[in-house]
Amino acid sequence: MASNKKYWKSVEELNEDSTIVKALQDNEFVTEIPTDEFLGNKEALSASSTTRRDFLKYVGFSTAAATLAACEGPVVKSIPYVVQPDEIVPGVANYYASTMADGFDFANILVKTREGRPIKIEKNDLAKNGGSVNARVHASVLSLYDKNRLTGPMVGGSEVTWPEFDTAIAQKMNEMSGKDIVLLTQTFASPSTSKLISEFTSKYPNVRHVVYDTVSSSAALDAFQNKYGTRALPDYDFSKAEVIVSVGADFLGDWQGGSYSKGYAQGRVPKNGKMSRHVQFEANFTLTGAKADKRVAATPSQQLQILKALTGGSTSGLPENIADAVNKAKAQLQKAGGKALLVTGLPDVASQKLALDFNANSEAIDVDKPLLVRQGSTSEVMSVVNGVISGSIKGLITVGVNPVYSLPNSKEFAEAYQKLEMSLAFSMKQDETASLAQLVAATPHYLESWGDAQIKKGTYSLTQPTIRPLFNTRQFQDSLLQWTGNSKKYYDYIKEVWTSSILSGGSWNEALHDGFVSSEVEIKMEEVKPATEGSGLMQDSTSNGALGALSQEGGYELTLYTSTGLGDGQQANNPWLQEFPDPITRASWDNYLTVSAADAKALGLVNKNVANGALNGSYVNVSVGGVVLEKVPVIIQPGQAKGSVGLALGYGKTAAIQEEMQTGINAYPLYQNFSNVQKVNIEKASGMHEFACVQLQSTMAGRSNDIIKDTTLEIFNTKDVSEWNAVPVVDYDHAPISVRDKKADIWSPFDTTIGTHFNLSIDLNACTGCGACVIACHAENNVPVVGKTEVRKFRDMHWLRIDRYYSAGETFKEEAEMYENLPAFDSYEAVEVPNYENLEVAFQPVMCQHCNHAPCETVCPVAATSHGRQGQNHMAYNRCVGTRYCANNCPYKVRRFNWFLYSENDEFDYNMNNDLGRMVLNPDVVVRSRGVMEKCSLCIQMTQKTILDAKREGRPVRDGEFATACSNACETGAMVFGDVNDEESEILKKKKDDRMYYLLENVGTKPNVFYQMIVKNTSEA
Repeated sequence: MASNKKYWKSVEELNEDSTIVKALQDNEFVTEIPTDEFLGNKEALSASSTTRRDFLKYVGFSTAAATLAACEGPVVKSIPYVVQPDEIVPGVANYYASTMADGFDFANILVKTREGRPIKIEKNDLAKNGGSVNARVHASVLSLYDKNRLTGPMVGGSEVTWPEFDTAIAQKMNEMSGKDIVLLTQTFASPSTSKLISEFTSKYPNVRHVVYDTVSSSAALDAFQNKYGTRALPDYDFSKAEVIVSVGADFLGDWQGGSYSKGYAQGRVPKNGKMSRHVQFEANFTLTGAKADKRVAATPSQQLQILKALTGGSTSGLPENIADAVNKAKAQLQKAGGKALLVTGLPDVASQKLALDFNANSEAIDVDKPLLVRQGSTSEVMSVVNGVISGSIKGLITVGVNPVYSLPNSKEFAEAYQKLEMSLAFSMKQDETASLAQLVAATPHYLESWGDAQIKKGTYSLTQPTIRPLFNTRQFQDSLLQWTGNSKKYYDYIKEVWTSSILSGGSWNEALHDGFVSSEVEIKMEEVKPATEGSGLMQDSTSNGALGALSQEGGYELTLYTSTGLGDGQQANNPWLQEFPDPITRASWDNYLTVSAADAKALGLVNKNVANGALNGSYVNVSVGGVVLEKVPVIIQPGQAKGSVGLALGYGKTAAIQEEMQTGINAYPLYQNFSNVQKVNIEKASGMHEFACVQLQSTMAGRSNDIIKDTTLEIFNTKDVSEWNAVPVVDYDHAPISVRDKKADIWSPFDTTIGTHFNLSIDLNACTGCGACVIACHAENNVPVVGKTEVRKFRDMHWLRIDRYYSAGETFKEEAEMYENLPAFDSYEAVEVPNYENLEVAFQPVMCQHCNHAPCETVCPVAATSHGRQGQNHMAYNRCVGTRYCANNCPYKVRRFNWFLYSENDEFDYNMNNDLGRMVLNPDVVVRSRGVMEKCSLCIQMTQKTILDAKREGRPVRDGEFATACSNACETGAMVFGDVNDEESEILKKKKDDRMYYLLENVGTKPNVFYQMIVKNTSEA
């Protein structure tokens, strides 16, 4: 039979007497519209929109530069992916294959340009080993148009020309002859850059190169290098694993560079009655833990014991429930043999070695062609930091890193940095490091640059510019060429490196067109000496010393992590990412300390929902050693391991960051010894923090028991579909009939058999909640950013949201009985029932369901919303008068109301309010004005273009050509879009699948969006 669990978004929903939840269910718009205050006040009304821009301001430098750059195209002719643009054709998009490699995110991509402007990032489907095109990669196109970028080189705080800058560098390098200079860079994974750096250090022998990964993977690199002789990370194909056990590794997040979602999802969709079994041991609630068949909350110190037990040790000392889970997981791993996979995120070499040794015979691990996306050595970086502080290092050149912001002892380092004889920062912005540097070299965005990368051994990728540099910038590599006396441009240098070795006689143009090439040619990279077990450096950096502090008495175990939105913080000035709700907490515009309910109670910490559902939380002070972070906001997180807390890195930046985006707390001071696990002390601080958290928004009128459908693999395989995926019934002539029966329909049906009829399938088993689709939708459809204050009022404008539901208890009846026997629900005690500690999570993307019997259409007094013959529910914005009847009548709560004018309005100072930021707007989609409803259109501009292209070529549209922004962005294949009238289409197969169901089907709306229900592999050893 189908599972009948109760799913809930927020702990507040567990309180049956909650007036807040009741109000949100009954009334979508809890806050009264301040019509009298607004419309009755001429000053307020006039101030709500900007005055006409001054002409000179309009043609100011930023706009003029961007426009000219767009018109002229790239410096050297690039090779487009789809259309060869001998000239730019107005109204026609060009696509270029390129690569993003910023030291943290690496991905093979396609760049969509319109009239010479990059406006969107897509994944490059040709590249099979191309990294992860995650939410940050999709949002990186907006960072190109950041108005806070440096416009030229600087010496001593003053702008200079590049010849003047080169003269100053030459003079400084002569002065520094014989003195120790360190070139501290991000991981480039670039064959040409590695060769170039070697040539530079040969000319200047006093310069040595050190790689610094802001978020270190040094322990895993050391372990792999010690075992296999290459400084790299093992690659994993999770689709080949029948049993997956993870100990603290968020492999669907940023663990070891990410990019494992696609393979994982392939093994998680039941095929021929089989799917993989996934067990997760973790402290923080992660994306990976949310998708696990069995998730066990365990502190980092317990995880160390768990890993040892799984690889031959004892479960002695572990709590009974954890020990039982470990024994069962161990038995399943042994039974799976070569199809078993054990991964860990523990930051010490010994733990990483245990996992490598265990996986030695696994079919799912690839050690012959490992990943090269991390190269940093913690011991070397610590040596540099100590050298700068002690004064033994006299000069520091930084490239792609911001140590003054990201080092644990950044204050001490910053003081020493200012005393250096030479400080040179290559940077896109005047960030914390560049603002203190004597010399600042303005670098271009990667969409303005040439480059190459070897993301995975044997696969080489190219980066090509898609627009001329907007500002007077120069690539780091071009500077090195200049300073080594090489007259070549970097483009020519890369081409020479590739044609002489990598291509092995292959075509340069073809490689540039595809964006990558597979080659067995080995490029010699710089060697880094690994730390070894038991060495002194190990104790100080990444090995046993990293976890040693956890054995101390008292305090809480902190796990530092990178959020899905901001990562290591490089794109902190990107409003798309700031407003992106965290997949687990559903909070945006903040980082926060996640605490378990039991620990919150002990510390006197609270989360409270105010009258309109907005969330407030307590503050705490967090300290480790002599470092104290004051007033860190707290979110009480169901599923957080008792005795542990979590905090995201990447927030709290202030230099070259717009005021509205200076959010959160900088957690890097807690990143002691570059270990993401720490023993910390916590004390409650005064005050309450206001979160922009949307977890109580869009309650779908309280019908939460008819939204998520799930079952177990055993029931899926042995029971009839009518038992585990029953179609709702209604009463007809005193007898039940299916809601899909024509007799249950009181509407006059549309003829959906003629022409094209679009449907969208969403597989909840494959969806990982990563949010790439949300950002892709932003970019494609000009979705505005509204800011923290408006999000807090539940006025975010996302056309696509990813609802997160918690669940505990096997059946709704079981849960109901538990709550009936509870005392008055005035605390979080209920969450401390073991079920709630190890609760389950479901992610559900929800957009306009494009109902064939749409309730919104019947109530619109001006017919602004209507149904199209292709199944899409249309919006005529010019007709809409903003009654919001449609939003009130929508059971899915997917319509968004423009409370204000978000474009060219100083009240909303994000990308749509400045001339440069507006360059990212898609000209195929109108920018909506104040007072209208807007929502998902199933990307009608994309579907119509596909039809017109096929018509122009005189052929039918092929299956797979139709796409939406979200389906294009989905790496796991969870979203499939197409024409159900095509008998051979993949979407029709999905529609006929036994797992298919409609959201709130009993309402009778007949959606054109459907879901594939969740199947969990609950088999134990």
